[in-house]
Amino acid sequence: MLIYILKRVGYGIPVSLSVSVVCFLLVQMAPGDPLTLVLPTDASQELIDATKARYGLDQPVFVQYFYWLANVLRGDFGVSIATGRPVLPEIAGALGYTLRLALLASVIGMVAGLFLGMIAGYRIGSPVDKIASIIAISGVSIPHYWLAIVLVVIFSVNLGWFPAMGAGTPGDSLRTLILHMILPAVTLAALPAGIICRSVRALVAETLGREFVTALIGRGLSQGRVFLHVLKNAAPTALAVIGVQMGYLMAGSILVETVFSWPGTGLLLNGAILQRDIPLLQGTILVLAMFFVLLNLVVDLLQPLFDPRIRRS
Repeated sequence: MLIYILKRVGYGIPVSLSVSVVCFLLVQMAPGDPLTLVLPTDASQELIDATKARYGLDQPVFVQYFYWLANVLRGDFGVSIATGRPVLPEIAGALGYTLRLALLASVIGMVAGLFLGMIAGYRIGSPVDKIASIIAISGVSIPHYWLAIVLVVIFSVNLGWFPAMGAGTPGDSLRTLILHMILPAVTLAALPAGIICRSVRALVAETLGREFVTALIGRGLSQGRVFLHVLKNAAPTALAVIGVQMGYLMAGSILVETVFSWPGTGLLLNGAILQRDIPLLQGTILVLAMFFVLLNLVVDLLQPLFDPRIRRS
């Protein structure tokens, strides 16, 4: 068990370094010149050179990377080219909004996906299975931005039940803040719910066909007890799927947050891309990527709680 934990943690270090390299190089290779944001069109060569030196853009790429990584490890993500403010506080402020939205979306997605998947897997071929499959396929297939627009038109414009934009203000009541979260959270939860539903359905159906389930039924165990055994055996794989989808909710929210003007990392990332704000872009991508790595590490460490084979190893 201890060896398994040490291996999982050890794998996280090279993965994190690889992620930092990819984040840095992807932004560096993107088209456009970030200096156009801070320099006039008729800037002299001396001003251009001085500005490049200020932001370290006059150094070779590998030198820029090591300087950037050293600063990041000290908690210094640089200064935004567009606003002139430190990058880390901007990311931290936006990350709080994204975490709040992702947590609600993950709860909705997990509950809906697990419920539909377990019922469908237990009743393969039944009308309930067909309805659950249609819902799951729709959740996986429908584009986020289209679903977001449809929800806004129906529930905000026509019915007036939920706000169409923003996250509210700190002085708003809890009810108002929750109402602002419902539509973007449901939009984000559609894809994870569909994937979890399909995965759990397949797992439950496969587990029901195993010999130990037949033996349990032959011993006269009730349907409820058999279902609990099936759920226990399907839990490790289901947990891995849920972990990946929770990471997706953090990293894949850019379109949803843009449509709903939700002030999270997705909206921040969108603005950084449009403005070619390299420090903000690199910092936001790195934070989201590291969150995904950390989440997968937590899922790996939780696996032994559900899978005795890992504990014995």
